[in-house]
Order: sequence, then structure tokens, then C-alpha cells
Amino acid sequence: MGWSFKIARVRGIDIKVHATFFLILVFGALQWAGSVPGNPIEGALFGMVLMILLFTCVTLHELGHSIVAQIFDIPVREIVLFPLGGVAFIARSPEKPLHELLIAVAGPVVNVVIAAILFVVTGGIGVDFMDMNALLAALREPSLTTMLIWLLFANVSLVVFNMIPAFPLDGGRILRAVLAMGLGNTRATQIAAVIGQISAVILGIIGIANGQLLLTLIALFIFFGAGQERGLAEARTVLNTLRVGDAYNKHALNLQVGDRVSTVVEYILTSYQPDFAVMQGNNIIGVITRNDVLRTLANDGNDRYVTEIMQREFLRVEAHRSLDEVREILMENGAHLAAVFDGSRYLGLISLDDISEAFTVLTFVRRQKELRQRSSSTF
Repeated sequence: MGWSFKIARVRGIDIKVHATFFLILVFGALQWAGSVPGNPIEGALFGMVLMILLFTCVTLHELGHSIVAQIFDIPVREIVLFPLGGVAFIARSPEKPLHELLIAVAGPVVNVVIAAILFVVTGGIGVDFMDMNALLAALREPSLTTMLIWLLFANVSLVVFNMIPAFPLDGGRILRAVLAMGLGNTRATQIAAVIGQISAVILGIIGIANGQLLLTLIALFIFFGAGQERGLAEARTVLNTLRVGDAYNKHALNLQVGDRVSTVVEYILTSYQPDFAVMQGNNIIGVITRNDVLRTLANDGNDRYVTEIMQREFLRVEAHRSLDEVREILMENGAHLAAVFDGSRYLGLISLDDISEAFTVLTFVRRQKELRQRSSSTF
């Protein structure tokens, strides 16, 4: 993801921090700067360390999701930390509701374990959770005890908040998984998304009424996240109706091994085709994208052969696969396009842009069909 940089790598998963993440460190510093009379720097440093430890727990939460996903052979590209939390970018959705249920539950389970450990540790150093006055007094000044108690409550809060049955929170995914066992994924997603958006509206009203900006932002995140999940489910339903062998560009222009970059430039300008297969006879030996050409033009003024700048490694997909399957394969591999084959015979190229355009057309056709059916039923 853009605007993020890697800080670690665990089980092949990049742990990244988004540029905006540092806002939460500033927030922590400001919150605790006045907690040490006469020494705001000490308080600010305590607040920053506290935020770092909290987001360490968030990272472990996301790793819980990710490791269980890997157990079910679902690749995880990266985990990115934002000021409002972390996101594990899982390459594709679980095929079975039970798998989604276990993946969703894994994150909160990690926080339950962390909270249990912290509860035992704080109890061991004499913290009495039944004495609220002493507990509140302990939380006013920076100390190791304060840090442990704060992290304990934070992990409990993470569990409670994430178990709200609202997409895209873990509780919403658990709800969808349970519903999908009896209703199917599409219908389950629709129901869970509606519940998620209703929950978001309620949280938003509470946040605005109480002047809680953070809660309001979280409500917006949940509302739009739920809508995105519903849209993705609808897209999967639509894209599953068409095979990639019926959707690739059958009239695409191809390049030959003797062509030069100037030929590609001419094709781009006159055909608006962004991607090209480089052919040797009837066999594809590489692909060239618009970005490959632009990068070459920017760095080298020579009219080089296309074989010098082409990508020799490219994805291959079978023509019988659905557009949704191909979309997931592309996303899983972080690729933009793939070559379509019918057995050993090369057919053409398909890209994420092509799939997006196909989805738009298929959705339009589907809606027009539904409108005609409604019109005919009224007579």
C-alpha cells in the first residue's frame, strides 16, 4: 500500500506502518504530557511508548487472523497499521464459512490471551481491581503498573469492540460466516452489511452527540466498510457468471519479436490498448504494459527492441475459469494482467481493468433484465 513502509516481516508477511500512523503517537504524547508535573517530556515519552505497545497488541491481533488464513492456504500480502487500527490484506476470501469463522475469531482470541496474561501479572504485583479509587489513582501517573493496567483494559476493549456484529469488524465477519452456513455467502453478506451500516449510524449519532470525534470516525469507517463488503459480494456474484475465455479481447494487437518500442507507442496512441503480448510465431514469450513503455521512454531515448523491455514472467490462467476466480488470482499474486490459455494454446490477455469493465457491462445488462421482468410482471 502507498504511503507506508515496512518495519518487520513475520511468516512471509510484511508488517508496515502507514505515514498517518505517527498521528497516534502525537496523540499519545499530548494526552500524557501533563501527567508529570514540571516534566512534560517524560509524560509525552510515556504516552508514545504506551501507543507503541498498544499497536503491538493490534499487530498481534492481525497476525492471529493472518496465520489462521495461511493455515487454510490463503496468502496474506501485508499488515498495515493506521491511526485507527490495523488491517491484514488477505489475498482472497475464504471459500468455506467455517474457515472465515475461524479466521475472524483468531484476532480477538489473541487479545483475550494477552488480557489474561496481563491480568495475572497485574494481580501478581498487587493491583486490586475491586478497589476503584486505588485503581483510578494508579492510572493518573506514568509507571509500569499504569502501563500494564492500561494495556489490560485496552485489550479487553479491543475484544469487546471487534465483536460488535458490524462489517467490517470481526463480529460482522463472524455473523456472516454463521449466516452463510444456512443462507449462502451473498445473502449472508447483504444481511451482515445492513446490520453493520445500521450499527455505524447508531455509533455515529452517539459520537456526534457526545462530541467524540474518534468514535464518529470509526462509525464512518464501519459504514463505508460495510458498503464495500456488500459491493464486493455483488461483484463476485456477477463475475462468476462469465468465463475469462469469453471476456478477453479477441481483437487485441500483438507484438512480434522484431518490433521496437516505437511500434508499441504507435499502438498505444491509435488503439488505446494498454497491454500487449510479445509473440514468437503462435507462442507468447512476454508481455509489455503501458508503464513499461513510459518507463523506457523516460530513462532511454533509444528505439529498443520490445524483447529488451518485455516482462518474461507473467501469470497464466485457464479459459474455463470465471472472471471472479481470475480477479482473485491476480490480486493474490499482486499482478495487473494474465495470459489466457486454452490448454497449451494462447488466446489473449486479461487485466484487472478488463474485469472491471466487464463487471460494469454485466451489471448494466443484469439490471436491464430485472427492469424488463418487473415491467412485464405489472401487466
